[in-house]
Amino acid sequence: MARSSADDMELKRSCEAGILSKEKDRETVVMSMRVAKGRGVWGKAGKLASRHMAKPRVLAVTTKKKGQRTKAFVRVLKYSNGGVLEPAKVYKMKHLSKVEVVPNDPSGCTFLLGFDNLRSQSVSPPQWTMRNKDDRNRFLMCILNMCKEIYGAIPKVVGMDVVEMAMWAKDNTTVKVTQVSTKDGPIESLVGEADSQVAIQKDLVLQTEDEDTEALLDTYIMAIGEAEAFSERMKRELVALESANVYALMETETVIEEVLEGLEIASICVEDFDEWLGIFNVKLRHMREDIQSIEWRNNKLELQSDSNVALIDELDKMLVLLQIPPEYEASLTGGSFDEGNMVKNIEACEWLTSAIKNLEASNLDPTYVKLRAVREKRAEFVLLKCTFVRRASEFLRNYFPSLIDFMLNDKGNFSQRGQLQRPDHADMRYKCRTYARLLQFIKNLDKSCLMPLRKSYCHSLNLLIRREAREFSSELRAGSKASKSSTPLFEGPANANQSISITDTTADAYCKMITVFIPLLVDESSFFAHFMCFDVAALAPSDESDNNNPVAVSEPPGSSAKPINSSAELGVLNQFLQELLDGIQEDFYAIVDWAFKLDPLSCISMHGITDRYLSAQFVDDACYQIEKYERNVRQIGVVPYIPRFSQLAARMEQYINGSRDLVDQAYTKIVTIMFVTLEKIAQVEPKYVDIVLLENYAAFQHSLYDLANVVPTLAKYYHQASEAYEQACSRHINLVIYIHFEKLFQFARKIEELMYNMSPEEIPFQVGMSKVDFRKMLKSSLSGLDKTINAMYRKLQKNITAEELLPSLWDKCKKEFLDKYATFLKLISKIYPSETVISVNEMKDTLASL
Repeated sequence: MARSSADDMELKRSCEAGILSKEKDRETVVMSMRVAKGRGVWGKAGKLASRHMAKPRVLAVTTKKKGQRTKAFVRVLKYSNGGVLEPAKVYKMKHLSKVEVVPNDPSGCTFLLGFDNLRSQSVSPPQWTMRNKDDRNRFLMCILNMCKEIYGAIPKVVGMDVVEMAMWAKDNTTVKVTQVSTKDGPIESLVGEADSQVAIQKDLVLQTEDEDTEALLDTYIMAIGEAEAFSERMKRELVALESANVYALMETETVIEEVLEGLEIASICVEDFDEWLGIFNVKLRHMREDIQSIEWRNNKLELQSDSNVALIDELDKMLVLLQIPPEYEASLTGGSFDEGNMVKNIEACEWLTSAIKNLEASNLDPTYVKLRAVREKRAEFVLLKCTFVRRASEFLRNYFPSLIDFMLNDKGNFSQRGQLQRPDHADMRYKCRTYARLLQFIKNLDKSCLMPLRKSYCHSLNLLIRREAREFSSELRAGSKASKSSTPLFEGPANANQSISITDTTADAYCKMITVFIPLLVDESSFFAHFMCFDVAALAPSDESDNNNPVAVSEPPGSSAKPINSSAELGVLNQFLQELLDGIQEDFYAIVDWAFKLDPLSCISMHGITDRYLSAQFVDDACYQIEKYERNVRQIGVVPYIPRFSQLAARMEQYINGSRDLVDQAYTKIVTIMFVTLEKIAQVEPKYVDIVLLENYAAFQHSLYDLANVVPTLAKYYHQASEAYEQACSRHINLVIYIHFEKLFQFARKIEELMYNMSPEEIPFQVGMSKVDFRKMLKSSLSGLDKTINAMYRKLQKNITAEELLPSLWDKCKKEFLDKYATFLKLISKIYPSETVISVNEMKDTLASL
């Protein structure tokens, strides 16, 4: 039999040397033994099912003296690459709670040690395998004896019998004869080998426990001295026991019968219960089916109820559309058109327009279109519309002549002898505006009814204006103090004073006629176009306010407020304006004939007066049209009046005939209004002010480049637009640059502010201005430079509608950025001379490459 490793003294010394190399205090190796280390795997019911590949290890039991106390350890040592033992793990023996022999190992040489201080109990403990059972028993007995001796208790032993272990220890302990000194002299003493190595004098079972066990056994007289006698005794006891069991069964027969009878009764009851449960189950199934049927019918009724409610709601809505309110029906069929009732009439018209629109096929659900009630109501509404339009048209056809007749019959409205009376149509227009919305509704309901109304209005107003012009012209001629010149044009002596007096008198009369009646005719034409609902823009600004009108003029629901400047509509308007103004020119001709008879030369001054007046009127009208573009909406691109002005200027220069001063004055007034209006339009959206300005000023320069080279007045405004363009470009470009390089130039601005109060050497020591802060700012500003520059270009491109301006803008932007960056580098070189920054040339190359 091979020698046990527990007797290998060389192994002990190697263990002591390995432990000493890692520990400061020396430990005594009581026992060391070579083992194989394995790792168990937890199986079902918490049992170890298998183990991993075994690894060679050495288990050593050591002790260490600390004062009067002794500590025991179980150490695990492993072999290093050089074959030298080194400590791998140490367990304190006081925490040993269990010693278990693994049942899966049939040899019984595998065991595990359980310690109660392990951090994770879910990890299976290592398994230790000895070469044979003797080595296992020897090692475990050493551990158990030391636990008993040092800590006064032994751990729980699983898979082994403690008594068997004690008997093994008794049989395998070698005896040594030693000399022990006593009072009587030396004597021989038999000492076990294990006892000679470890001074432990106590057995696994205490002597008191052994004595108690023997006393307990002595109380029973078993007479097992002879085997045959003991066997006979056991047979007799067995027969007696069987007899007692049979007798007991016979005595309990009645009880058994009662139990059987009770079981039979219980079985009958169970059968009855089973039958009742079957009946109840059938009834419950029928009830369940009934409940499902009731729920289905209930759901159907609820759905039907919801559908009925929804249907009633829809029908109520439809009834609202189909029902004519009594008050509206009264106004539409037989109401009065007096001024006091116009509010009710307008409300009735609004309702009728909305009702007809709601019953159109495009605004109705397809399921309602073919309903008889809907078709009948639609026809009724159409009939009601025709009735109302007919009544309203008839009223207005009579109203306009009656209104004009009333003014014609009032002599205070016309010029009389010795008193010139300016025509005043304010009261007439006020009364007409009362019916403006009515005319708009008539147009929406039946546009064909407007033609007779327009004719009636034009014919009546023409009579009034011709009467006013005739009376005014007659009074002008009658009130002018000028003698008739009987001298032919180029005959007889010239009387200069008389000629000048006649010329001034006739010129004043003609000028009054023009300044009074031309604005009147323009206003009346504009009022007529708007009042009679022509789809054209207003012809001229109105001098009167509508604030005092109780029924303000506005578009009805569903009407279009957008002017439709179609040629057909303009042609119709011109025809009616011709009817409106027809015959009035005769009174102007009468003034000219009268002046010619007094002095033929006065007609020359009348021609100049006409030119100047028409020029002034033209300029005022152009300025008005320009000012109309000032709206509270964002302007995108070039405003329309800039290219139109270039066309106008080209036409004026083409047809100019010696009136240079008048044309230059017109240019000055129109362009001034254009620039002022452009500034106001740009301010509507502050975010895009500079974009609107630079695009429009560029368009002005582009459209007037050729004319500005030959017309000094236009050249002056060309240069003014050029300066404004450059300023808008500069502001917009600076904004774009600062958006994308804000941190960079804010840092430069801080440096400039600090340099007013301190030297450049002190700035890096200020808060937020250190070299670290500078590097962070530089990294955040110039990292990803390509992307930032591309983003800057896209920002310029985003809101520019004139693509032809983008290349020049981008060139300006790059130049401005390089100038600012060069200024930034000059500042940085003074404050941070040792820092490395991208140079201007490198930045220029980067910009050029993109």
